[in-house]
Amino acid sequence: MNAKNLNKHVSYCKFFLLIFLLPSEYLSADNFRFNLYNNHGVVGLINTPTARFYNEAAHGVTIYNGTPDQKVTLTSNPYDWLEASFFYTNVQGYPYPGFEYQDYKDKGFNLKLRIKKEGRLPAIALGFYDFAGTGLYSSEYVVGSYGIKNIDIHFGLGWGRLNQESDGFKNPLGYISERFKERPKNFSGPGGQFENSKFFAGEKVSPFYGISYKATKNVILKIERDTIARDISMPLVYEPRSSRFSFGADYAINENFSLGLTFERGNFFGFKFVYKNNPKQTFKKYKYEKAAEDKADNKYTKLIKNLEKNGIGVNKISQSEKFIGLELTQFIHPDIKLVEEIISQASRDAGINKNIKKDIKIADLKAVSELDNTFNDNSTLVYEREGLKRFNTITGIQFRPFLASREDFFKGALLLENNTEIILRENLFFNTNLKYSIADNFDDLIYPPVDVFPAQVRSDVKQYLKNMNNGILIGRAQFDFHLTPKNNHHFMMSAGILEDMFNGYGLEYLYFKQNTNYAYGFELFDVQKRDYNWRFGTLDYKNTLFNINFYYRNYGTIPFDMKISAGEYLAGDIGSTIEFSRTFKTGVQFGVFASFTDVSSENFGEGSFDKGIFFNIPIYGNLINYTWRPLTKDPGAKLVRRHTLHDLLVKFKPID
Repeated sequence: MNAKNLNKHVSYCKFFLLIFLLPSEYLSADNFRFNLYNNHGVVGLINTPTARFYNEAAHGVTIYNGTPDQKVTLTSNPYDWLEASFFYTNVQGYPYPGFEYQDYKDKGFNLKLRIKKEGRLPAIALGFYDFAGTGLYSSEYVVGSYGIKNIDIHFGLGWGRLNQESDGFKNPLGYISERFKERPKNFSGPGGQFENSKFFAGEKVSPFYGISYKATKNVILKIERDTIARDISMPLVYEPRSSRFSFGADYAINENFSLGLTFERGNFFGFKFVYKNNPKQTFKKYKYEKAAEDKADNKYTKLIKNLEKNGIGVNKISQSEKFIGLELTQFIHPDIKLVEEIISQASRDAGINKNIKKDIKIADLKAVSELDNTFNDNSTLVYEREGLKRFNTITGIQFRPFLASREDFFKGALLLENNTEIILRENLFFNTNLKYSIADNFDDLIYPPVDVFPAQVRSDVKQYLKNMNNGILIGRAQFDFHLTPKNNHHFMMSAGILEDMFNGYGLEYLYFKQNTNYAYGFELFDVQKRDYNWRFGTLDYKNTLFNINFYYRNYGTIPFDMKISAGEYLAGDIGSTIEFSRTFKTGVQFGVFASFTDVSSENFGEGSFDKGIFFNIPIYGNLINYTWRPLTKDPGAKLVRRHTLHDLLVKFKPID
């Protein structure tokens, strides 16, 4: 960049600063309300990113309608220094090869990492747009942000799609290595792979900058110097720009919902809808409730009433000279500390002064065990609950998206779902999942999968979806038997309709010790493919699955869960899967996984190996609970179980 161009950029920055130095309300650096997702689902301005982040566990959805691209993006913050998102885009006006009646479709991932928070110096972040796949939006950037009262100033350098090379300057990384001097023009491999040869590469980089201004309590105005390159990769080609600048206005309906209108590069108007949520901000700590008492109640009856009022069932009470022993069952509270607080308060309210020892069961599995042989030998039974059959049912709305369809940009269903649990005995359960489609658009799913190898176990999902409007469907109907024959050794046997596409029977074993951060075990299941009518019929395909599992929960500076499994998958291929996830007390969970099997990349086809992301966001019941893969393939497919032993037992070891 010559001195003339540099002075021009500096002059623009001064001009924006003068415009926005007006009295208004204070705008803090990482304010959740007034930092919004940009068109690409990244916290930013219009098309450019900023160095702003939300708190961990925050998440959101961005729906953008522009020219020529339309995009849906789901974004999450597993940590306050990491923002990750995936998108699905429709490129208007360019036909999908082989299916020319519809527009081109693409999907990909974005990632942003915080380098430093704002202090005396600006906040700094490094990020990637569309860093795996065909790379229509492929770009990398470094950006800084600095807030001054009601304005937020941003300046960055962009590579790839964020680099309109005609007015950029030499890539400074080219002085470090020749690799950075030239950027591959087109994606050189099949979709679904990382193209790391592109990262921060290119002859030039472009500076981008902009300002956001909090005009009123609900209105945020934005101006940015937009460096989006218009024609670096087909089919995403933008019109020649009429202006270097884009303008935007966002209206925050509340902290969760906002609408945005943009005028981009002097060419077209765009519209954006954003939903975002910060569950840690709205999460309410559980409040203990004291139960109503009768005059005739003794202290043990009072204790039972108080515990059951707060979601903890009492199976048995014993007492010795120094201790009270409680055998409890509970499913509600995810934190052992909270359970202990409830027990402590309930015993005080009941007038019990002795120390408490407890065994806590989840589905008759011993999750916490403090009642040792010494206590059992020296205690007397005070209370034992009579065995009662229990019936629990929940009905709610579930959204079922299908985003990888070659037939259309978006397919989905709004389902009425009923989940029912019958407790036949303390360790024997019968669970059902029934579905009814309120509305769906699966009827025209007609194109078969491209790659079917080594057996069709998941790639025929369209056959199931097409029948989703055939009345009441059975998603699951299974028996589960739980057993802890010895402390820390747990078993679960299951049989019936295990998931949407398979029925069968099998068992799981898990070694889980409460005070350790690891667990291990195995699964053995004999399964058969269900037919496409969602009833009791079956297809010919059968298989026996065996997997060994290792779990690790890290409580250090970067908390996370890791699971490594190895064995045989549904299609008969053999390999291993690794997944990393982050789970919060609020029930929010984000994770990524990758599976590598003995199926070669040539036989697997586009994507080379199975990978994806999964998330659970408990809003409006269980509305958002989804596992997303770039491509639906058969290798690496696993049985989708209702619960695993680790899922049940790890609830008492919250990570945040």
